[in-house]
Amino acid sequence: MSTAPHPKDAPAVVKLGGSAVDDLDGTWWDDLARLGHQRPLVLVHGWSKPLKKLSARYREPSAILRDRYGNQSRWTTPEVIEDIKTVSARLGEEVLHRLRERGLDADRLLGSDGLLAAGRAERWWWRDKQLVELENLVGPVTDADPAQLKDLQPGRARLVTPLARNPEGREVNTDADRAAAALAGAVGAPDLVLVTDVSHLLIDGEPVREIGAEAAAAFRDKGATGGMRKKLRAAGEALERGVDRVVIGSAPVSDLLAARTGTVITRT
Repeated sequence: MSTAPHPKDAPAVVKLGGSAVDDLDGTWWDDLARLGHQRPLVLVHGWSKPLKKLSARYREPSAILRDRYGNQSRWTTPEVIEDIKTVSARLGEEVLHRLRERGLDADRLLGSDGLLAAGRAERWWWRDKQLVELENLVGPVTDADPAQLKDLQPGRARLVTPLARNPEGREVNTDADRAAAALAGAVGAPDLVLVTDVSHLLIDGEPVREIGAEAAAAFRDKGATGGMRKKLRAAGEALERGVDRVVIGSAPVSDLLAARTGTVITRT
Protein backbone atom coordinates (compact mmCIF):
# COMPACT_ATOMS: atom_id res chain seq x y z
CA MET A 1 0.00 0.00 0.00
CA SER A 2 1.35 3.48 -0.91
CA THR A 3 2.15 5.73 2.04
CA ALA A 4 4.24 8.50 0.51
CA PRO A 5 6.38 10.55 2.94
CA HIS A 6 5.91 14.30 3.01
CA PRO A 7 7.76 17.32 4.42
CA LYS A 8 6.77 18.13 7.98
CA ASP A 9 5.48 21.55 6.99
CA ALA A 10 3.70 20.47 3.78
CA PRO A 11 0.08 21.65 3.71
CA ALA A 12 -2.67 19.07 4.02
CA VAL A 13 -5.70 19.78 1.83
CA VAL A 14 -8.96 18.19 2.97
CA LYS A 15 -12.34 18.47 1.28
CA LEU A 16 -15.31 18.04 3.60
CA GLY A 17 -18.41 16.78 1.85
CA GLY A 18 -21.50 18.82 2.61
CA SER A 19 -23.39 15.62 3.36
CA ALA A 20 -20.66 14.32 5.69
CA VAL A 21 -20.01 17.21 8.11
CA ASP A 22 -23.00 16.45 10.35
CA ASP A 23 -21.80 12.87 10.79
CA LEU A 24 -18.25 13.73 11.93
CA ASP A 25 -17.99 13.24 15.70
CA GLY A 26 -15.69 14.83 18.25
CA THR A 27 -12.95 12.24 17.88
CA TRP A 28 -12.83 12.95 14.13
CA TRP A 29 -12.29 16.65 14.82
CA ASP A 30 -9.72 15.85 17.51
CA ASP A 31 -7.78 13.86 14.94
CA LEU A 32 -7.97 16.68 12.37
CA ALA A 33 -6.79 19.21 14.96
CA ARG A 34 -3.77 17.07 15.83
CA LEU A 35 -2.84 17.03 12.16
CA GLY A 36 -3.41 20.80 12.00
CA HIS A 37 -0.94 21.40 14.81
CA GLN A 38 1.67 19.48 12.80
CA ARG A 39 0.92 20.74 9.28
CA PRO A 40 -0.90 23.71 7.75
CA LEU A 41 -4.50 22.87 6.89
CA VAL A 42 -6.52 23.97 3.87
CA LEU A 43 -10.12 22.79 4.14
CA VAL A 44 -12.71 23.02 1.37
CA HIS A 45 -16.36 22.40 2.14
CA GLY A 46 -19.38 21.36 0.14
CA TRP A 47 -22.91 22.61 0.79
CA SER A 48 -25.34 20.22 -0.88
CA LYS A 49 -27.04 18.93 2.28
CA PRO A 50 -27.35 22.35 4.02
CA LEU A 51 -28.77 23.86 0.82
CA LYS A 52 -31.41 21.13 0.59
CA LYS A 53 -32.35 21.79 4.22
CA LEU A 54 -32.73 25.51 3.51
CA SER A 55 -35.50 25.09 0.96
CA ALA A 56 -37.56 22.26 -0.51
CA ARG A 57 -36.95 23.57 -4.03
CA TYR A 58 -33.33 22.44 -3.79
CA ARG A 59 -34.49 18.87 -3.27
CA GLU A 60 -36.52 18.83 -6.47
CA PRO A 61 -35.13 17.08 -9.57
CA SER A 62 -35.54 20.32 -11.54
CA ALA A 63 -32.83 21.91 -9.37
CA ILE A 64 -30.22 19.76 -11.11
CA LEU A 65 -29.32 20.20 -14.76
CA ARG A 66 -27.53 17.79 -17.09
CA ASP A 67 -25.46 19.12 -19.97
CA ARG A 68 -25.09 17.58 -23.44
CA TYR A 69 -22.06 15.61 -22.23
CA GLY A 70 -23.95 14.02 -19.34
CA ASN A 71 -22.40 16.14 -16.57
CA GLN A 72 -24.71 17.21 -13.75
CA SER A 73 -24.76 20.66 -12.19
CA ARG A 74 -26.98 22.62 -9.85
CA TRP A 75 -29.00 25.24 -11.72
CA THR A 76 -27.44 28.36 -10.25
CA THR A 77 -28.97 31.82 -10.46
CA PRO A 78 -27.89 34.96 -8.52
CA GLU A 79 -30.48 34.00 -5.88
CA VAL A 80 -28.93 30.54 -5.54
CA ILE A 81 -25.49 32.11 -5.08
CA GLU A 82 -26.89 34.13 -2.18
CA ASP A 83 -28.44 31.01 -0.64
CA ILE A 84 -25.11 29.20 -1.01
CA LYS A 85 -23.44 32.06 0.85
CA THR A 86 -26.07 31.89 3.58
CA VAL A 87 -25.68 28.17 4.27
CA SER A 88 -21.90 28.33 3.82
CA ALA A 89 -21.61 31.06 6.44
CA ARG A 90 -23.52 28.92 8.93
CA LEU A 91 -21.54 25.79 8.11
CA GLY A 92 -18.31 27.78 8.24
CA GLU A 93 -19.07 29.09 11.72
CA GLU A 94 -19.60 25.53 12.92
CA VAL A 95 -16.38 24.23 11.39
CA LEU A 96 -14.31 27.17 12.63
CA HIS A 97 -15.71 26.76 16.15
CA ARG A 98 -14.72 23.10 16.19
CA LEU A 99 -11.19 23.95 15.08
CA ARG A 100 -10.70 26.95 17.36
CA GLU A 101 -11.85 25.11 20.47
CA ARG A 102 -9.09 22.61 19.69
CA GLY A 103 -6.43 25.32 19.60
CA LEU A 104 -6.13 26.09 15.89
CA ASP A 105 -6.05 29.56 14.35
CA ALA A 106 -8.88 29.16 11.85
CA ASP A 107 -10.44 31.54 9.33
CA ARG A 108 -12.78 31.26 6.36
CA LEU A 109 -12.11 32.51 2.83
CA LEU A 110 -14.49 32.95 -0.09
CA GLY A 111 -12.93 31.48 -3.21
CA SER A 112 -14.51 34.28 -5.22
CA ASP A 113 -12.41 36.86 -3.34
CA GLY A 114 -9.44 36.32 -5.67
CA LEU A 115 -8.61 32.76 -4.65
CA LEU A 116 -10.36 30.67 -7.33
CA ALA A 117 -10.84 31.33 -11.05
CA ALA A 118 -13.36 29.45 -13.18
CA GLY A 119 -13.84 28.87 -16.88
CA ARG A 120 -16.96 29.61 -18.87
CA ALA A 121 -20.01 27.49 -18.21
CA GLU A 122 -21.68 25.16 -20.65
CA ARG A 123 -24.72 26.96 -22.07
CA TRP A 124 -26.73 24.00 -23.41
CA TRP A 125 -28.68 21.90 -20.91
CA TRP A 126 -31.35 19.22 -21.06
CA ARG A 127 -34.80 20.46 -19.99
CA ASP A 128 -37.96 18.42 -20.62
CA LYS A 129 -36.02 16.10 -22.95
CA GLN A 130 -34.75 18.99 -25.07
CA LEU A 131 -31.43 20.78 -25.23
CA VAL A 132 -32.06 24.44 -24.45
CA GLU A 133 -29.75 27.39 -23.92
CA LEU A 134 -29.72 28.51 -20.29
CA GLU A 135 -27.63 30.86 -18.22
CA ASN A 136 -26.23 28.81 -15.38
CA LEU A 137 -23.81 30.52 -12.98
CA VAL A 138 -21.40 27.62 -12.73
CA GLY A 139 -17.93 27.01 -14.08
CA PRO A 140 -15.00 24.59 -13.84
CA VAL A 141 -12.12 25.75 -11.66
CA THR A 142 -9.19 26.71 -13.88
CA ASP A 143 -6.77 28.25 -11.41
CA ALA A 144 -6.09 28.91 -7.73
CA ASP A 145 -3.94 31.79 -6.47
CA PRO A 146 -1.60 30.51 -3.71
CA ALA A 147 -0.81 34.10 -2.72
CA GLN A 148 -4.19 34.18 -1.00
CA LEU A 149 -2.91 31.40 1.29
CA LYS A 150 0.64 32.65 1.80
CA ASP A 151 0.42 32.66 5.61
CA LEU A 152 -0.05 28.91 5.97
CA GLN A 153 1.83 27.32 8.84
CA PRO A 154 1.30 24.56 11.41
CA GLY A 155 -1.38 25.53 13.88
CA ARG A 156 -3.29 27.50 11.25
CA ALA A 157 -6.28 26.34 9.20
CA ARG A 158 -8.07 28.04 6.33
CA LEU A 159 -11.59 27.01 5.34
CA VAL A 160 -12.47 27.77 1.71
CA THR A 161 -15.99 28.23 0.38
CA PRO A 162 -15.58 27.16 -3.27
CA LEU A 163 -17.24 29.98 -5.14
CA ALA A 164 -15.13 31.41 -7.97
CA ARG A 165 -14.95 34.21 -10.55
CA ASN A 166 -15.46 33.43 -14.22
CA PRO A 167 -13.67 35.26 -17.08
CA GLU A 168 -16.34 38.00 -16.99
CA GLY A 169 -15.74 38.52 -13.28
CA ARG A 170 -19.09 37.05 -12.25
CA GLU A 171 -19.37 34.99 -9.11
CA VAL A 172 -20.10 31.35 -9.93
CA ASN A 173 -20.80 28.04 -8.25
CA THR A 174 -18.08 25.46 -8.77
CA ASP A 175 -17.48 21.84 -7.79
CA ALA A 176 -15.89 21.59 -4.34
CA ASP A 177 -13.87 18.45 -5.12
CA ARG A 178 -12.30 20.04 -8.18
CA ALA A 179 -11.70 23.27 -6.27
CA ALA A 180 -9.86 21.27 -3.62
CA ALA A 181 -7.77 19.64 -6.36
CA ALA A 182 -6.76 23.06 -7.74
CA LEU A 183 -5.90 24.33 -4.26
CA ALA A 184 -3.83 21.24 -3.46
CA GLY A 185 -1.77 21.80 -6.59
CA ALA A 186 -1.41 25.53 -5.92
CA VAL A 187 -0.06 25.14 -2.38
CA GLY A 188 2.19 22.16 -3.19
CA ALA A 189 0.30 19.66 -1.06
CA PRO A 190 1.54 16.06 -1.44
CA ASP A 191 -1.89 14.69 -0.53
CA LEU A 192 -5.51 15.53 -1.20
CA VAL A 193 -8.07 13.93 1.10
CA LEU A 194 -11.70 13.80 -0.04
CA VAL A 195 -13.84 13.08 3.02
CA THR A 196 -17.22 11.73 2.02
CA ASP A 197 -19.98 9.49 3.37
CA VAL A 198 -18.68 6.29 1.74
CA SER A 199 -15.73 4.29 3.01
CA HIS A 200 -14.20 3.31 -0.34
CA LEU A 201 -14.48 3.53 -4.08
CA LEU A 202 -16.46 0.47 -5.13
CA ILE A 203 -15.91 -1.37 -8.42
CA ASP A 204 -18.24 -4.27 -9.16
CA GLY A 205 -19.45 -3.98 -5.57
CA GLU A 206 -15.97 -4.53 -4.12
CA PRO A 207 -14.02 -1.91 -2.12
CA VAL A 208 -10.84 -0.71 -3.82
CA ARG A 209 -7.87 -0.06 -1.55
CA GLU A 210 -5.51 1.38 -4.18
CA ILE A 211 -5.83 2.28 -7.86
CA GLY A 212 -3.68 4.07 -10.41
CA ALA A 213 -4.74 7.25 -12.16
CA GLU A 214 -5.25 5.59 -15.54
CA ALA A 215 -7.50 2.85 -14.18
CA ALA A 216 -9.41 5.36 -12.06
CA ALA A 217 -10.03 7.55 -15.12
CA ALA A 218 -11.24 4.56 -17.11
CA PHE A 219 -13.72 3.62 -14.39
CA ARG A 220 -14.80 7.27 -14.06
CA ASP A 221 -15.76 7.39 -17.74
CA LYS A 222 -17.44 3.99 -17.99
CA GLY A 223 -18.64 2.89 -14.56
CA ALA A 224 -18.78 5.69 -11.99
CA THR A 225 -21.88 7.79 -11.44
CA GLY A 226 -22.95 10.92 -9.57
CA GLY A 227 -20.69 12.22 -6.84
CA MET A 228 -18.03 9.54 -7.25
CA ARG A 229 -17.60 10.45 -10.90
CA LYS A 230 -16.81 14.02 -9.85
CA LYS A 231 -14.41 12.84 -7.16
CA LEU A 232 -12.49 10.71 -9.64
CA ARG A 233 -12.32 13.66 -12.04
CA ALA A 234 -11.00 15.83 -9.21
CA ALA A 235 -8.47 13.15 -8.27
CA GLY A 236 -7.11 13.07 -11.81
CA GLU A 237 -6.83 16.85 -11.91
CA ALA A 238 -5.01 16.91 -8.55
CA LEU A 239 -2.47 14.36 -9.74
CA GLU A 240 -1.95 16.33 -12.95
CA ARG A 241 -1.26 19.42 -10.81
CA GLY A 242 1.56 17.68 -8.94
CA VAL A 243 -0.21 16.09 -5.97
CA ASP A 244 1.33 12.69 -5.19
CA ARG A 245 -1.85 10.89 -4.21
CA VAL A 246 -5.53 11.35 -3.47
CA VAL A 247 -7.39 9.49 -0.73
CA ILE A 248 -11.17 9.04 -0.68
CA GLY A 249 -13.00 7.78 2.41
CA SER A 250 -15.09 8.45 5.50
CA ALA A 251 -12.56 7.81 8.28
CA PRO A 252 -10.40 10.17 10.39
CA VAL A 253 -7.91 12.00 8.19
CA SER A 254 -4.86 10.44 9.87
CA ASP A 255 -6.18 6.96 9.04
CA LEU A 256 -6.81 7.97 5.44
CA LEU A 257 -3.33 9.51 5.09
CA ALA A 258 -1.76 6.37 6.55
CA ALA A 259 -3.77 4.27 4.06
CA ARG A 260 -5.28 2.23 6.88
CA THR A 261 -8.65 2.64 5.19
CA GLY A 262 -10.21 4.41 2.21
CA THR A 263 -9.13 4.32 -1.43
CA VAL A 264 -5.71 5.66 -2.44
CA ILE A 265 -5.35 6.95 -6.00
CA THR A 266 -1.78 7.27 -7.25
CA ARG A 267 -0.19 8.53 -10.44
CA THR A 268 0.84 5.02 -11.54
